[in-house]
Amino acid sequence: MFGGKLASNERLFVKICGIKNESDAVASIKSGADALGFNIVPQSKRCIDLDAAAAWIGELPNGIWKVAVTADLNWEDACRIAQLPFIDALQLHGNESPEFCRRLHDAGIAFAKALPVVDAESLADVANYFTDTLILDSGMTGSFGGSGKVFPWNYARGFVRKNPALNVILAGGLSPKNVAEAVSMVGPRGVDVTSGVEKEAGRKNHRLVKSFIRAARRAV
Repeated sequence: MFGGKLASNERLFVKICGIKNESDAVASIKSGADALGFNIVPQSKRCIDLDAAAAWIGELPNGIWKVAVTADLNWEDACRIAQLPFIDALQLHGNESPEFCRRLHDAGIAFAKALPVVDAESLADVANYFTDTLILDSGMTGSFGGSGKVFPWNYARGFVRKNPALNVILAGGLSPKNVAEAVSMVGPRGVDVTSGVEKEAGRKNHRLVKSFIRAARRAV
């Protein structure tokens, strides 16, 4: 999904998700974030109107990946959002099928597939989603990210070791207090955080963002 961004960056990849305003976006970038996530799932309390935010998102640096966080879009909407000039990739958090993902891949659309992890069987037989980037997140039905819940990291560690060719992004309940331990234990290619660096849903604590990124990268 993050394709060239991951391939060209040897340091730990960090994505700050649930961005709803320009101030939080700029602060995250200044703190060292590689990517920003914009949640467009209507049921989410962090949902953002991309059309209304287009002007300021479009002014963000080109080197920072702007990711639309989605769930169960139809084909037409997925293509429309992917073609927005200020969006670099899609992040799929719904029940998207391998066939749907294959169509995205064949259309040249950059994307990652999120997998909910609830038990040891969650990652036992992962289908081919036609992307080299998978996000392992807590399996909280209907939360669409930002649940603040941690799943057992040993599941993720085993998955990373069995799939060295994949870019595995660890998410789910990460914070400045636990991200170093998570990175050391799992060995992911990157980390993704939402609620762990917030004042409240949709508003970031800039101090926590900076602390999170520093702690994550020091653990490598």
